[in-house]
Amino acid sequence: MSGVFITGTDTDCGKTTISLGLMAAWQARGLRVLGMKPVATGCDPSPAGLRNRDALRLQAQGSSDAPYPLINPYAFAPPIAPQLAADRAGVAIAPGPIADAYRALAATADRVVVEGVGGWRVPLGPGLWLGDLARLLELPVILVVGLKLGCLNHALLSAESIRAQGHRLAGWIGNGIDPGLSARDENIATLAALIEAPCLGIVPWLHQPAAATLAGMLRLESL
Repeated sequence: MSGVFITGTDTDCGKTTISLGLMAAWQARGLRVLGMKPVATGCDPSPAGLRNRDALRLQAQGSSDAPYPLINPYAFAPPIAPQLAADRAGVAIAPGPIADAYRALAATADRVVVEGVGGWRVPLGPGLWLGDLARLLELPVILVVGLKLGCLNHALLSAESIRAQGHRLAGWIGNGIDPGLSARDENIATLAALIEAPCLGIVPWLHQPAAATLAGMLRLESL
């Protein structure tokens, strides 16, 4: 395995936070790890071009200084759905540049953690879906479940869709994004019983989660 594809139950479920924790966990084992965010919206202008804060965090966590365009081949300014942002920019998101960037990163790393955008069923353009990137890169999928009201429905629908499309769901990680979630333990137990993939960790709500702290909460033995 040269990498994993990180998807989530929704926007703001903590995909980047968990991705950084996964990177730190593998780095603690002595592996060279790089992060990638193929498509990003809500990017900020800079002298070097548009930059996405989450992609910059992945770049900073990397074991080597990979060029930003490899980490984030498609960057768009509006904080909207990627297909809509691409349409506004007059750009067509294409698989080829993403595959080329991934191969360049994988050539210098033992693991590449590829973070998706939004949830699993996000369209990237006519006939192109987020899940197609996981297939293109031949990566197993890890589902980040934002632990909040509605997470059971979101998680089960996402897991069902991942499997129905023929992907390998390598596991799921619960991320405590709502510190006031009622019946937290019961929700986690239900997810564990109904998602047909191993739980790779439960992360409680943390005010400022550090990658090294998260690494100690993840169980990667099956990866």
